[in-house]
Amino acid sequence: MERHALAVKINDGKMNDYRKKLGEVWDRTTRLLDRTGIRNFSIWNAESLVFVYYECDDGVRPSEADASEADSLMREMDSEGLYTWISTPGKDMRLMYHNFGIVRESKELIRHRMFMTKLKPGCEEEYKARHDGLIAQRGDTVDPGPDSNFSIWSAGGYIFGYDEIDTTMEVEETPEARESTIAWETRQLEIMDWITNDVDWMTGEHHVSSIRLAWHPGKIS
Repeated sequence: MERHALAVKINDGKMNDYRKKLGEVWDRTTRLLDRTGIRNFSIWNAESLVFVYYECDDGVRPSEADASEADSLMREMDSEGLYTWISTPGKDMRLMYHNFGIVRESKELIRHRMFMTKLKPGCEEEYKARHDGLIAQRGDTVDPGPDSNFSIWSAGGYIFGYDEIDTTMEVEETPEARESTIAWETRQLEIMDWITNDVDWMTGEHHVSSIRLAWHPGKIS
């Protein structure tokens, strides 16, 4: 399975217009997603940032007609200067971390976590190295959960994380686990600033939560 992601920044005063335009093109968009085999498609928002995540089978590529329709939809979405690209159009963002584990086909017992941060200048490689260390620690072990289908992406100095959490496997946090989390997040604050409210419990700051603007499951093959 391939995972793809993109991100844009909504221009000042254009969020209401963006939501309205999304509604206008949504039916055409979902029909296109189904034709091209795209599934688990979601659009997320925090402050002025919008993150899009989706999946497809390995090697699936749209026909010329569907690619043209996708371009047409993107042009229509931005026909009124609604947003500015953060990622490069037509290219995935840089994958900074992954822990795919055991992906749950059914999302009925899944809690999503989608977070956003802004890297401090010159800190992208440090962020990547720290997360490469986590992958090395895990080795060849497949993480059974509760985290699954977890990926972190970067473009334009921003970080976007997408995680599917199996609620049936979640347990109360132990004091030891909380200490470990605090130590990790304290180090992370050296290299990035939070946009979403994931560590407000620790810092005492107040940020927005991410909001899922749209979701389309797609056709399960």
